[in-house]
Amino acid sequence: MYTLSPETDADTPEVEALLDLCFAPGRTALSSYRLREGVAPVRELCLTLRSGASNGGGSAGVLLAAIRYWPVRVAGQKVLLLGPVAVHPTAQGEGLGGLLMRESLSRAAAMGWQRVMLVGDAPYYSRFGFSKLDGVEMPPPTNPDRVLGLELEPGAWVDLRGTVTRETAAANACPSGA
Repeated sequence: MYTLSPETDADTPEVEALLDLCFAPGRTALSSYRLREGVAPVRELCLTLRSGASNGGGSAGVLLAAIRYWPVRVAGQKVLLLGPVAVHPTAQGEGLGGLLMRESLSRAAAMGWQRVMLVGDAPYYSRFGFSKLDGVEMPPPTNPDRVLGLELEPGAWVDLRGTVTRETAAANACPSGA
């Protein structure tokens, strides 16, 4: 049994330790991290997955996986930047990353977000509907073949082109009209 819940401030040290375990030591030097600096994550979409049942008073069990989302802009339009998503090495291959992806994307759509992007491997993320974004540029040194997008509303990426930039406004507001 697993407990899926929004990441809290109390979870953050454990989530950071999981990310350090799952990714290379230089992960924070990547361009996607520069877009996140000084920007609040979209808290409702940052989820943790733990072993065991919740005790109702906080986190229970071992942290097995986590996913985070950040607001960015492309051509002035709000976009969700997915990542990182991490699964503890001892739990990889159990479908936990897929569970976090599907649940968080469903929540994002319900919140009114129109589009999501990430930097990742197309063969893995295509199973969730992501495909290469042509004309959307991450800051260097990002490989353009790894810039992927998903429409949560049909046509949300049509004719949207430009450089991905940091969000400067209050980030956690619902993106109505974006």
